[in-house]
Amino acid sequence: MKIVSSLQEWRELRGSLSEDLGFVPTLGALHEGHASLVRRSVEESAQTILSIYLNPTQFNNSIDLSNYPSTLREDLCRAAELGVDIVLTPSYAQLYPDNFRYQVTESEFSRELCGADREGHFTGVLTVVMKLLNLVRPRRAYFGEKDYQQFLLVRDMCAAFFMDVEIVACPTVREVDGLAMSSRNALLDPAGRARAAMMNRLIEESCSDAAAAAALERAGFAVDYVSTRNGRRFAAATLRCEEREVRLIDNVPLRAEQA
Repeated sequence: MKIVSSLQEWRELRGSLSEDLGFVPTLGALHEGHASLVRRSVEESAQTILSIYLNPTQFNNSIDLSNYPSTLREDLCRAAELGVDIVLTPSYAQLYPDNFRYQVTESEFSRELCGADREGHFTGVLTVVMKLLNLVRPRRAYFGEKDYQQFLLVRDMCAAFFMDVEIVACPTVREVDGLAMSSRNALLDPAGRARAAMMNRLIEESCSDAAAAAALERAGFAVDYVSTRNGRRFAAATLRCEEREVRLIDNVPLRAEQA
């Protein structure tokens, strides 16, 4: 496995690679959810590229950014075990030589759900994803359904700008107790981790969005939103754990009688 931190080195290397590239962009702190994306890429692609870049432009809260787990050494070992061919680890200065002067903005869906109270979040996401896709030029890029709103926005951005890449959605990977795997789970204390496991069940089994929100509040969550769109229920809620707050998101397809 090759580790590339210089974008100049990457540009020189890209011409020698297969056109059948699979790409998995990440913030780092890899877990089994990321691993499932990599395995899918390795299975379907001649070569797999993984990026590890903790993107500050998608964090509207500096504390949230500073709390995000960083485990680069472990991530590189995991990537090698999974069969990644190249890991990209660029710096802010390389990815944002304009210091974020130019941005990719979506004017509708990005302002709902996770975008409603996180000003600029999806602008940061879409901007960095477009930059990375333009650099890597993959045939396919893999995104997890846990961040389903993000998947839809990235997919539609690529269609809107005629980008020649397939955006592949991969099923959410869950712990045995149903908690969606997330790098943020590492921030949970034992009591918070036990409560977090209730989130998936409560939003899946509740008869309405309002009932799901009420059930989450009774379980100790501070609910950001519970909202059903096109047969899928989206939820975001925060748990207070020791001296920090941990925001969790999830979504589930609903049964016909719930939708």
